[in-house]
Amino acid sequence: MTSTPSETHLEMRLKVVLPTKILLETGAIKVIAEAENGIFCLLPRHIDFVTTLIPSLLSFVSPQGQEQFLAIDQGILIKHGDQVTVATQYAVSGGDLGMLRKTVEEQFRLIDEREKTARSVLAKLEVNTIRHFIELGQYRTPI
Repeated sequence: MTSTPSETHLEMRLKVVLPTKILLETGAIKVIAEAENGIFCLLPRHIDFVTTLIPSLLSFVSPQGQEQFLAIDQGILIKHGDQVTVATQYAVSGGDLGMLRKTVEEQFRLIDEREKTARSVLAKLEVNTIRHFIELGQYRTPI
């Protein structure tokens, strides 16, 4: 079955990219996301578009008419022709909003805990480095 030119422009290709993998690559007839200045909707014939995204829900409607949701961290959305690409640090997919909310809370809580631990380790390393430089300065011999 071949498609006519008008049929090929009624669907976009949505790709959600994380630093380590492609989370999602699928067809979409509508994409709804949120930027710093508010929520927006992209349709297949929308003009090419680039924006930064804030942590929020991204939803899209599949060619079969099913609405699906992703919770995303901040990122960048690029629409070029029929391709919509979202690049983000973290994202969680889910069909049911209740389950997605629970998953997001769990996943993002883990991320926050890891970041707090990393910041704590970094602060200790900085203190130890400064202490080491101070000790080195005390043992310097005058020239």
